[in-house]
Amino acid sequence: MNETHIPTLYLCATPIGNLEDMTYRAVRVLGDVELIAAEDTRHTRQLLTHFDIHTRLTSYHEHNKFEKGPELIAWMQEGHDLACVSDAGLPGICDPGSHLAQLAIAAGLNVSPLPGANAGLSALICSGLDTTRFTFVGFLPKTAKKAQEVLEEVQGRTDTLIFYEAPHHLEKTLQALIRMLGDARQAALGRELTKRFEEFRRGTLEELAAYYEENEPRGEYVIVVEGCGEEAAEAVEEKPQDPKALYEYYLATGLAKKEAMRAAAKDLGISRRDIYNLLLEER
Repeated sequence: MNETHIPTLYLCATPIGNLEDMTYRAVRVLGDVELIAAEDTRHTRQLLTHFDIHTRLTSYHEHNKFEKGPELIAWMQEGHDLACVSDAGLPGICDPGSHLAQLAIAAGLNVSPLPGANAGLSALICSGLDTTRFTFVGFLPKTAKKAQEVLEEVQGRTDTLIFYEAPHHLEKTLQALIRMLGDARQAALGRELTKRFEEFRRGTLEELAAYYEENEPRGEYVIVVEGCGEEAAEAVEEKPQDPKALYEYYLATGLAKKEAMRAAAKDLGISRRDIYNLLLEER
């Protein structure tokens, strides 16, 4: 590597829908570098063609990152700058760009952002919910068990929560949010952000779930959910150890009865049936 030039990995934002959101700087840098690592080269080629950029593309995605990442770093160490883009938005958010950044930093290379569009933050600022503090969750895990574990982790947080979801999973995810966060939390759903059919729907999780039971979800969604209330959050920090009290604590957080029993049983290392029987004895 040339001692006078430390190569730079540019993490370049691309539009999430509207091509006019591409920045002048991003267009210039993508035209100046010798190589662009793209999540989907066919998709990125369309973007480059629109802006008359002819830089060479190489494929870098979730399924080849462990093999391709070190190759790209070795190429940079020869003295080359590299740009990394995802299909839409900021690379490193829900895509392998973060892995490439880690490799570059470990190798002593520069890592520089080319800021631009981001679906999560765009939805947050239009949600009408608190923007002071927020937690980006992104896509929930595919398995119900792991998704529940993630929701259990965030259910007591007072900051606003941001999720991503595809249309064919939206109804299932809304039901999971209701079970774990309660049906009365305010939320905002943004779809097709910056595109022709951009739409925001706002209401309680229960109201939004009811709407999408009657109306087929279309487009990619960002789900923004208000945080847990202060009193409920304090209760989360002081979980009781008595089975009945623990069950009632989970009810207070907004969980349905079955989910409250399941959560209490998990905390105590017993079966849900044991919790049910103890509740019957109390009555």
